[in-house]
Amino acid sequence: MGFAARIARTRAAATFAMAARARALRDEGKRVISLAIGEPDLPTPDHVIEAALAAARAGETKYPPVGGTSALREAVARKFARDQGFRLSADEILIGNGGKQVIFDAVMAVIEPGDEVLIPAPCWAGYLQIVDFAGGIPNFLPCASSNGFQIDTAALDAAITARTRLLLLNFPNNPSGAVADRATLQDLATVLRRHPEVRIIADDIYEHLILDGEYLALASVAPDLSNRILTVSGVSKSYAMTGWRVGFCTGPQNWLHSMAIVQGTSTAGVSTISQAAATAALDGPQDVLVERRAIYRRRRDLVLSALAAIPSLACTQPQGAFYAFPSIAGLLGKTTAKGRLLKNDYDFAEALLEEALVATVPGSSFATPGHIRLSTAASDDALAVACSRIIDFCTTCR
Repeated sequence: MGFAARIARTRAAATFAMAARARALRDEGKRVISLAIGEPDLPTPDHVIEAALAAARAGETKYPPVGGTSALREAVARKFARDQGFRLSADEILIGNGGKQVIFDAVMAVIEPGDEVLIPAPCWAGYLQIVDFAGGIPNFLPCASSNGFQIDTAALDAAITARTRLLLLNFPNNPSGAVADRATLQDLATVLRRHPEVRIIADDIYEHLILDGEYLALASVAPDLSNRILTVSGVSKSYAMTGWRVGFCTGPQNWLHSMAIVQGTSTAGVSTISQAAATAALDGPQDVLVERRAIYRRRRDLVLSALAAIPSLACTQPQGAFYAFPSIAGLLGKTTAKGRLLKNDYDFAEALLEEALVATVPGSSFATPGHIRLSTAASDDALAVACSRIIDFCTTCR
């Protein structure tokens, strides 16, 4: 007996695979530093945890509404008003089990087998997983490091075909850290106005992690397109709440309704306790965002300074999120100190893990070969040691 075709065409996430390999090496007693997962090392704020405990003790432990509790949807509406300038009611919000489920719901609601989904690259590996699962055809739009990994709007216009149904945007970008300024978003909007059949998912999960510049939502820059833009965010990255699994979005009511059907069929609602925690995060003190942004900026600068000491690496300065995405093209074709030939970025990431005990993710997993992604969401000390190991690894390649 076989399995559905969607299983064969859906790939495992390389980030989790590399993290699992790092854990296995640690279990063998090796002192591995894992920079593979995009997960804050900082703790969930205390007042958020207290809100979860209070909710549990108050008996908020029953089945949740599929679309989210009224309290959290109202808090998200206030958050969108505060940060994006949107004027929304709670009915215009959908809560999901993390940002990934929100995007899964959105894609499954609009993509038929054979439909094209346009994805600027580099891109988060989860997009490819979801599009493949839905039977869509991913169409990658390469963004050059020489242009700061920004989208070339002329190339975007040319890439949209009669089969294109969806554009997946992500600013700040994972893995490049690229941030779209107002002029870029206006140019994107100009292109999209010429293609009214294309819906847009704006994955803004890193909206509070702008290290240079400012955050702008596409729907606020181009409100005339809001009837086909889904704006996605969550609490995972900003408030160090990855394990709480709370994402949210706003967009056209008919899209949200269709997404709620997908979610109701798969997982139904989000843990009531997690929703109480997320409500506290969004309605509570926001100074934590400023404090943590400064930490991530310092760590970004630490890593960039260290990588600059390696002539064979080239790293565009990330403007947001908590990753570095250096090109390793200058090292391909060389041999490591232990005799491994580096034919591609997979070879590089595997050799770096096995020989230098630093876990990263190959750029091919983000549709951009010849790079690696390393997370800067680790302690200063861990980053310093990891960078020292990377320098030694690279400088001993011949």
